[in-house]
Amino acid sequence: MNVRTLIENAGLPRRGFTVKEVERMSEVGLLRDGERVELIGGELIPMNPKGSRHETLKARLLRHWYRVAPETIELIPETTFRLALDTYLEPDVVLFERAIGIRRLDGGTALLAVELSDSSLGFDLGPKALIYAHFGIRELWVIDAVANIVHVHREPKDGRYQSITPWRAEDLVVPAFAPSQFGLRLADLDLDDGSR
Repeated sequence: MNVRTLIENAGLPRRGFTVKEVERMSEVGLLRDGERVELIGGELIPMNPKGSRHETLKARLLRHWYRVAPETIELIPETTFRLALDTYLEPDVVLFERAIGIRRLDGGTALLAVELSDSSLGFDLGPKALIYAHFGIRELWVIDAVANIVHVHREPKDGRYQSITPWRAEDLVVPAFAPSQFGLRLADLDLDDGSR
């Protein structure tokens, strides 16, 4: 049994953090540079390291989307997506209308959140997708960087996505809320970098 389980079973009081407190912890050096965490319900959750397939997919996807993005849409990689006072996630990409601005970005204003997964696929398809649904993110794409499958999540209701559809690399996936220019066919991204 690990220490965390012992503490949880002992019923000892725990202290949750707020987004502002975690941001301040980072500013003063309590969190190391490059230490990747998300805050979920006040709990700091370490993020898995990113593999080479993840990084290749992210680079190619961003290059493609930056080329086709209309001026009215903001495309931000790895931003701190503040969903509540005690919760933020760091999606690999989030799309929203430029007129909204980053300060008003939330579940209702995000057009599309994208998670790229190699080592974190189970978490991204399970608990993390539930968090996105809980906060009303209308569309989430979890892209399996190893199998080249886009898992499209839509219709959040009661903390779950009512529609989850897997799309193969050859399929053209078009977002429901973001402009159609962000349609994606993974096979067109030339993802064979020799890292398989």
